[in-house]
Amino acid sequence: MHIADSVALVTGASRGLGRHFVTQLLERGATKVYATARNPERVDLPGAEVLRLDITDPVSVAAVAKAASDVTLLVNNAGINTINNLVNGDLDQIQLEMDTAYYGPLRMIRAFAPILEAGGGGAIVNVLSAASWVPSEYWGAYSAAKAAAWSMTNSVRLELSRQNTLVTGVYLGPTDTDLAQGLSFPFELNDPADVVRAALDGVEAKQSEVIADGLSARAKANLALDPAVVYTPAAATA
Repeated sequence: MHIADSVALVTGASRGLGRHFVTQLLERGATKVYATARNPERVDLPGAEVLRLDITDPVSVAAVAKAASDVTLLVNNAGINTINNLVNGDLDQIQLEMDTAYYGPLRMIRAFAPILEAGGGGAIVNVLSAASWVPSEYWGAYSAAKAAAWSMTNSVRLELSRQNTLVTGVYLGPTDTDLAQGLSFPFELNDPADVVRAALDGVEAKQSEVIADGLSARAKANLALDPAVVYTPAAATA
């Protein structure tokens, strides 16, 4: 798929990766970019068309699909990390993680799939995480939600292949955005501009997966190992 002349919609566009997606899509010649956010007044990106969107609200999703009925590229980027474990964490926050990382993107895909089909197929980008493949003792809610989103992405890819819609999953480790603020990591964070550049290059190359960094590559490779070796507190936080 060519980014130039596409009509894109980016969720979670007020900060972090979302801002970079909007900026780079415009730089690459997208005809129109819808920048969506729960608080659209925080989106200050010249050239973008700003829409209010809460992906956890079906009514909001339906309204945006009606307003942006010319979309050819959907970027599911919005996300949170409530930093809750699964056994003792706040169950409402755990549910919010799943609603944001799994049900939210799925709502968007269900709403926009007919629009993409009408436009010839188009493409969907799901921003996922190395956490899709790595458990966490401390933020298991995030890992579980991203794992569910990984599985959903693969299933949706199969379902939408009939209408010629490309579905690209983007996998990245900790990146220098608001989501990582206040957290400590024993390595340098990814540059969000580099992650977005790799993601959009992957779309243009029709890639099903974009592995944005070495940590994500190792996490996927570890899926072939014995869980008793990988899924230990020490390994999970390494």
